[in-house]
Amino acid sequence: MKKTIKDIEWTGKRALVRCDFNVPLKEGKIADDTRIRAAMPTIEYLVEHGARVVLMSHLGRPDGEPKPEFTLKPVADRLAELLGAPVAFVPSPTVVDDEVRETAGNLEAGQCMLLENLRYRKEETKNGADYAKELASLGDVFVNDAFGTAHRAHASTAGCADYIPCVSGFLIEKEVKFLGQTVEDPERPFVAIMGGSKVGDKIKVIENLLEKVDALLIGGGMAYTFFKSQGYEIGKSILDEPNVELAAELLRKADEKGVRMMLPVDTVCAKEFSNDAEHAPYFVDEIPEDMMGLDIGPETIKAYKAVLETAKTVVWNGPMGVFEMENYAVGTRAIAEILAGLDATTVIGGGDSAAAVEQFGLADKMTHISTGGGASLEFLEGKVLPGIAVIEDK
Repeated sequence: MKKTIKDIEWTGKRALVRCDFNVPLKEGKIADDTRIRAAMPTIEYLVEHGARVVLMSHLGRPDGEPKPEFTLKPVADRLAELLGAPVAFVPSPTVVDDEVRETAGNLEAGQCMLLENLRYRKEETKNGADYAKELASLGDVFVNDAFGTAHRAHASTAGCADYIPCVSGFLIEKEVKFLGQTVEDPERPFVAIMGGSKVGDKIKVIENLLEKVDALLIGGGMAYTFFKSQGYEIGKSILDEPNVELAAELLRKADEKGVRMMLPVDTVCAKEFSNDAEHAPYFVDEIPEDMMGLDIGPETIKAYKAVLETAKTVVWNGPMGVFEMENYAVGTRAIAEILAGLDATTVIGGGDSAAAVEQFGLADKMTHISTGGGASLEFLEGKVLPGIAVIEDK
């Protein structure tokens, strides 16, 4: 078990909090404040318990230079609105300078400040020791609550822990609980759903899950690489050619381990990669040469539903088709609706599957939706994430 903010007596202490405020901006305005709101329980707890709070985050890719379009000032303004209290902000091009140190030093219990974009300094992504030390000097305890960047060993996600004690915020605590404990000690039957376009991107995840799950359902673009490995015609469908043999090997491994690895039995094919293109479902041994598969078909949805309705734990990573186009969102929506109706622990592993569940208005029906795409994938692979490894054990 890792230490959390609840394990610290905060009175008189400064909390240096790494958040994920990498929000989309449109003409300098925040287009979606979901990530800011997700950090609020941690921030509010620290404020209520008398901490002096120094918040930090990156935003976009300023590539180690101060660029006004990537300033965190809009985030500071939104935080002040959500907290109902001022949030100090020093727009320093070097992130840490004398004014920043003075502002941090003058914070009173329950007050907050936000640093400028951490990636204004190239040392951030290189985990520069001097930069990490500068950041750490602004706090007494380092709180990592940015799961979306926990798989990166950056100055603000791992380096700070070399200089001050590190605990987790509520977001990371929740991610570790659901992604970690769900996979390591699931209530069974345990079913995983893997989608997305390339087998190569999910090899390690699939290999790790084959050691743990009772059934593994495959969808999305990667399904056509599995079909190819079985000798089927896939027409103009996406193909991860370097990994065709690997797909066959994964099927063999599943068979050896007694894991039910299911591929689609039918697929919705279209003449072109377009929502308006002529499209229809075809069984996998009948895919026309001049068409491409863009979604799982109705028979596959029925087959997957039958398996999922027996599940007590489900982990889902990757859409079933090109859900951004309405005509090929049917499979992804159907899976989301099935999960929403289950009496089971349902964990959505970030990225496109999280976006799809949000898009369909079913987010509140899931047990947990991961805030980190790349981080959740590496966690599901069984990797130790640098930003979590540095958190002190209880």
